[in-house]
Amino acid sequence: MSMLDKTCKEFNQLLASKAPVPGGGGAAAFGGAIGMALSNMVGNLTVGKKKYADVEDEVKELLAKGYQVIAELEALVDKDAEVFEPLSKAYGLPKNTPEEQKIKEETLEKCSKVACSVPMEIMRQAFAGIKIHQRMGQIGTMLAISDVACGVVFLKSALIAGSLNVIINLNTIKDQEFVQQTKAEMDQLLAEGQKIADETLQLVLDKLTK
Repeated sequence: MSMLDKTCKEFNQLLASKAPVPGGGGAAAFGGAIGMALSNMVGNLTVGKKKYADVEDEVKELLAKGYQVIAELEALVDKDAEVFEPLSKAYGLPKNTPEEQKIKEETLEKCSKVACSVPMEIMRQAFAGIKIHQRMGQIGTMLAISDVACGVVFLKSALIAGSLNVIINLNTIKDQEFVQQTKAEMDQLLAEGQKIADETLQLVLDKLTK
């Protein structure tokens, strides 16, 4: 059963339990999807309004991109659970002999790399969503502009949470080339994404308080 087929209450109860999934990665992806949905709500409230006719085509483009981000992040909720299972099993492998130790190390390395891929993709999608919010904050309807700020805060959180899940997996990987390449992309997404998110939040605050 997909995590997304659960009710919000069931998902939260499972998240709070000692069950291995969902965890921080799944929560980050779901939170990011909620954030992206807030921007799309603003976009849908903007389309069709005479006051915003000159930006309607661009808003529609942002909506299409936003729906794609939502779909990707929702899929990553389940994907995060899928990649964690083999990793958790790898930790339980025996290491009583040199051969068993070697097998366990190789399996952990492989599973950790796969496990890294999901939070990295969460970060990429969160970054894409933050960029959409940036523009929606500039041209979206003032009637719901506060929701752009709410949405970008969710996505900033997803970005940061994704990075934490990348780091914990990188800590067990010995392939330094993989570690450095992954960390470089992670650091770039984190720095630029947080900067744009903070600027978007400030933009909305300025509009609301002028």
